[in-house]
Amino acid sequence: MGNLADAIEKFILLRLSGRKDNTVVVNRNDLAQELACAPSQISYVVNTRFTVTRGFVVESRRGSGGFIRIVRMPMANDVFDTIASRILSNHTANDIDNLVEELLGNGLMTKREAAMLMQFLQLMQERLDPEERVHGLRVIFSTLSNFS
Repeated sequence: MGNLADAIEKFILLRLSGRKDNTVVVNRNDLAQELACAPSQISYVVNTRFTVTRGFVVESRRGSGGFIRIVRMPMANDVFDTIASRILSNHTANDIDNLVEELLGNGLMTKREAAMLMQFLQLMQERLDPEERVHGLRVIFSTLSNFS
């Protein structure tokens, strides 16, 4: 078996897989006890593997009635809309490369889309100022949102 983080992720995904509403609610302490790990390990996995770019929204409440609600976004359009709204002029080409790789690795973008975006980004780097690049990237991600 893989490492503990992989096991926690698989456990949560398994619980999520049977849900029609794409939502699972877990108690951090109960889950940690069931998996024989520390609650902080549950938090680590939730924070690093159930992210917006991977298609999840997480709500967490601490305390005696605390819980973690994980929602799998059924469509990638929300992810692309979020990305479009967060692109800034100080993002480097490397930042965008990393973002595209993550989207590709999580099945939210095809290899063809990634290749086209990277080629366009290279052209934008050569010909457009930072604000125009931001606008161009936002348009691209908004367009991907409309077709996902």
